[in-house]
Amino acid sequence: MQTDFLIIGGGAIGLTSALALLQKGYRVTLLERGSTGQEASWAGGGIMSPLCSWDYQESVTRLTQRSMDLFDQAAAMLHATTGIDPEYQRSGMLLLPPNVHGKIAGPDETRHARSPHPNPLPPAGEVANESLRESHINQDERATQWCAQHQVQLQHAALGDYLPGWSDYGLFLPEIGQIRNPRLLRALHKRVEMLGGVILEQHEVQQFEITGERITGLQTSRGRLSADAYIVAAGAWSRLLLGEHALKLDVRPIRGQILLFKFDAPPFSQILLQDSLYFIPRTDGHVLVGSTLEEVGFDKSTTTEAREELLQRVHALFPHWQNHPPIRHWAGLRPGSKDNIPTLGRHPNLANLYANCGHFRYGVTMSLACAELLLGEIEGEPQPLSMDEYRWL
Repeated sequence: MQTDFLIIGGGAIGLTSALALLQKGYRVTLLERGSTGQEASWAGGGIMSPLCSWDYQESVTRLTQRSMDLFDQAAAMLHATTGIDPEYQRSGMLLLPPNVHGKIAGPDETRHARSPHPNPLPPAGEVANESLRESHINQDERATQWCAQHQVQLQHAALGDYLPGWSDYGLFLPEIGQIRNPRLLRALHKRVEMLGGVILEQHEVQQFEITGERITGLQTSRGRLSADAYIVAAGAWSRLLLGEHALKLDVRPIRGQILLFKFDAPPFSQILLQDSLYFIPRTDGHVLVGSTLEEVGFDKSTTTEAREELLQRVHALFPHWQNHPPIRHWAGLRPGSKDNIPTLGRHPNLANLYANCGHFRYGVTMSLACAELLLGEIEGEPQPLSMDEYRWL
């Protein structure tokens, strides 16, 4: 089999890397140790932004913002060419104060009008804990400053405008999008094959064959394969796969668990976020709620403890959801990395080996920008963003 690139890993990162190369005329074969798009990319919620961008380094938000700029067109292209709708939408994200609790709207309650004040805060008497109040004020100030500097829309909103019967105020980011990960992955898989890419599932890479400063082949569970160049996009397995050639690459599995609810109609239309707890409503009435951050190695099992912890937080916000138990509970292994910063580009010692891995919580979110940067690195073209902070050390 003649191929220019062998890509190791069939998640969002591997598939978007393959798509970028195929669109430039390269021959591409993608290897997946299991089934394509069934690991962290499938398990994630599909929020197309860091949970709170102002809490992350610029090296993270540059990638996520670049990808968000590309996703509108990319999702439309995938839908048009494959017939699979990734259900990309700019639903917006509503940030709830850390102390707020939900309630069911009563007959005497009225909806709050949107506050005209540029920086409204909840009355002090409504905040039980002074430290929580200070935290809310601090987030409000940091969010306002960051969004102004990065030209991101931010609205200070009365929660009752979005959640009838609720009091208090929150922050609303109307441009934040979401995508349905399993549908996106199916569309990417189909598009890669439409463009002539070869996808080999159940092909676990077991060993690199190296001569001098180049990889000459891969030993897999289904035999030997070779290409002109190789790309490691194996998510949480990347460091394990590379062994001694990983150098200082620090990618480790971080388990995240998610609950799935189902309603006759969406209970709200915006993504909701309170601290680290998020709710992602789908148009068909499904709502994803997550997630946990657990260092447990390559254990992808779900736990009763995580389920109960998530449900406790859900019921504190929505007491009436106790009548709607979750219909599914799953876990995935994120490729954890320092500060959520991925590794991109050519290996310092092996001339035909590249990395696109370590995206932690934001693989789908960063995927298009990272594929674009990887292609620019391979072709030696000017880059839309500096690569310095992402290089292999």
